[in-house]
Amino acid sequence: MTSIEKPRCTWPGLEHPEYTRYHDIEWGVPIGDSQKLFEKLVLEGFQSGLSWLTILRKRDTFRAAFHGFDAEKIAGYTDADKARLMADAGIIRNRLKIDATIDNARAYLKLQETHDLGALLWAEFGGKPHINTFAAHSEVPPVTEQSTRISKMLKAKGFRFVGPTTVYAFLQAMGFVNDHLVSCHRHAACAKLQRAFKAPQ
Repeated sequence: MTSIEKPRCTWPGLEHPEYTRYHDIEWGVPIGDSQKLFEKLVLEGFQSGLSWLTILRKRDTFRAAFHGFDAEKIAGYTDADKARLMADAGIIRNRLKIDATIDNARAYLKLQETHDLGALLWAEFGGKPHINTFAAHSEVPPVTEQSTRISKMLKAKGFRFVGPTTVYAFLQAMGFVNDHLVSCHRHAACAKLQRAFKAPQ
């Protein structure tokens, strides 16, 4: 069976090769590294109102523009940096989202003084991913009680652009939940990784 013939989730846009690669390699794989989680939170914030494919195609440019998502560097951004980012056609030039990214870097650094972001988020799941068994895309919720609770927690810690829907998309992508359809070839593969996953403490 070729890669094209493998059964997959029914996301709009999966006919695009880069989106297919993202689905087949990254989406739903559990991640505990706080730096990677911070990057994804930022990118999910930029996605708000847009498609993930749009962000995915610009991800490398985002990484270059935001110094590899180095929170310490982003937290120190000046008005000159904001102007540089607003002039960068390779990213989403939205001043509110750029300002939020700087605020999120500062919130992240403050949080890291007392809690590891990865450990904090995984503690909300008891250290174990939730493996769902959805048969159709229509069954997958856009938001859950858990994403709402985590959204409130992050907002209380100073994070922005982390509404419940954005947070749930983040949780799906980073493997906190397995929302691949059971018919998708990645459901079993991600479930295996999730069962073996050791959450950060």
